[in-house]
Amino acid sequence: MLTEAIAAAAAAGGTTVVQAASTDAWAWFRTRCARLLGHGDPERESEALDRLDRTAAVLDAADESERERVRGVHARLWQGEFGSLLETLGEADRDRLVAGLRELEREFGSDQGARGAVTGNVFNGNTVIQTGDHSSQTITFGNDG
Repeated sequence: MLTEAIAAAAAAGGTTVVQAASTDAWAWFRTRCARLLGHGDPERESEALDRLDRTAAVLDAADESERERVRGVHARLWQGEFGSLLETLGEADRDRLVAGLRELEREFGSDQGARGAVTGNVFNGNTVIQTGDHSSQTITFGNDG
């Protein structure tokens, strides 16, 4: 039987998957989540990536009238996935997975909003878009002289 804290971590993990699936951070989230699920096994990690991608595709394809129901179904599926994995792990590994799920929730959960993001900008001129794991960008306006 899962303890209350472990059940809460599994539920939060399931919710975070469906929240992250519709964001620009999905690529980074899915990699991190698959690492947690793979637990050091490249084959399990690859399988987790496939399942995460299928979830994202289903959520993306859901029409507006079904979107919330589909999100709920997939949140529960992932809650079960995390819960089942947590039940099979020893205490130390379980604690690491719970900590990893909490970290994903802090970083990718919807309650965080657009931390550090700037939205609604209008600009003219050349544009460069950079993406990647933990990318950073420095923008300087004006000239140095």
